[in-house]
This record gives sequence, structure tokens and C-alpha cells, in this order.
Amino acid sequence: MTRPDRTMADSLAERLSGLDLPGRLHLIAAEIPGRLVFTTSLGVEDQALTHGLAMAGLAKGRVEIVTLDTGRLFPEAYDTWAETESAYGIRIAAYAPERGAVEAFVRQEGINGFRRSVAARQACCGFRKVEPLGRALDGASGWLTGLRAGQSANRAETPLAAFDPARGLIKLNPLADWSRAQVDSFVRENFIPYNVLHDRGFPSIGCAPCTRAVKLGEPERAGRWWWEQEEKKECGLHVGRPAASIQPGQEPAIFESNPDVKTRQPEFAR
Repeated sequence: MTRPDRTMADSLAERLSGLDLPGRLHLIAAEIPGRLVFTTSLGVEDQALTHGLAMAGLAKGRVEIVTLDTGRLFPEAYDTWAETESAYGIRIAAYAPERGAVEAFVRQEGINGFRRSVAARQACCGFRKVEPLGRALDGASGWLTGLRAGQSANRAETPLAAFDPARGLIKLNPLADWSRAQVDSFVRENFIPYNVLHDRGFPSIGCAPCTRAVKLGEPERAGRWWWEQEEKKECGLHVGRPAASIQPGQEPAIFESNPDVKTRQPEFAR
């Protein structure tokens, strides 16, 4: 079997650019040999992609759909998970953090110890997300995500396909060039199940204690780890070096409680 490499990824990115979503998904399934894994956060982009995979006949077998159950998700995320499985007749496999890592962190740092420093938060994301992701992608040739270039400055250069040398696979972002308005319209028009928190000012949804509604005029991901400086706000899943690069004492002051925010009108309510 031909192993994925940079040449394959670059060629695929070019060919994907002129296709619609079904065409992109069929090309990915045809061109990448071996195991394909889609990691869904159950957010609106990932719900759109789940629908696309189901309609293309790829959600049962060819593409494995998995999610990272961190143990700190909003109840609404679990409701979306169940509704999605029912709507499409699929199972979304769960990858959870190792019990020992969770217990050790809470014992040492406290239940919300990730707010003490950026390094502690990155450590929490490490055992709750990055390590389970490694297990989910073990042996995979292709990794599908719902990343879009418009989600944040950190993601502005998101390609449709790129070789991930650290994992030895091709990372595929079929919605990379979609706008948020396109995603919302696609979900509305196709009656796709979505997390009701999107209607309450949460354009990006992660773990419950690390996500708030956004203020008027803020970027989509401003509600994620809102107490940190903007350039440090990734969990490690979609960056080249997931290990903590900021030591305790170097991070900005943190706020223990969510500020009162005036949320913008969500796309779905317009």
C-alpha cells in the first residue's frame, strides 16, 4: 500500500479546490488508501461534515467517525451526539482520557486547576484531548477535520489537505475555504442536528469550564480559554508542537468567573 506523503497531499489539495463537498469527500475516500478517521467535536462545522459523509455513503465503514469525550463537555454536546447518531443511524466512537492521568491532575492541581497557568491548561488539554487523539489516529492514513480558515488568526492558512509528518498521515480539511455563513446555511437547508448553544452566542464550543459566549464583535473563538492571550489559545490538537511551551508565571492574569457578556445574535436566529 502506498504510504501518504507530502507529494500526495499537495496534489490532493489542488484537486480538491474545484470540487463541492460531496466531490471532495468521494475524492478523499478514493485517493487515500487505508484507514480514514474523522474527529468530530460536535460543533456546527463538524455536524455539516458528518452530514456530508452520511449523504455520500461514507459514514458507515469507509470513514470512522470519532469524538474526544473529555469528561468536561456541556450537556448539550452529549444531546447533540445522541441526536446525530439517531438521525444518521451511525455510532460515533468515544476516546476518553486515561483515568490515571485525570485523577493525578485533579489531585495535584484541583478540579479547575487548568486556570492556574497556561502550562497547566495545556497539560489538561494534553491528557484530555491530545493523548486520546493519538490513540484515535493510530494507524490512520487520513485525518478529516472541520477546520476552517476563517475560525481564527491561528487557522487562517488552513489548507484543504496537508501532510502531517509527525503522525505520518494526510490531514484533510474539506471545509477549509467555507465561510461561517456557508456552514450555517448548509446546516439550515439540510435540517442537520446542531448544538443549541450555537443559538445562545457560542460559535465555538469546547469543554464547559473553558468556553463562554462571545461578546459583540469578537472573533468566533474568543470564547475559548478567554482568560489567555489570543496567540496562545490552541489546545494542541491542530498545532505542530502540542506540548506546553509557556511556563507558569509567563501567562497573563486569569479570571476565575465568566464575565457578563452581551452575546451577538447567532447566525441560526437570523
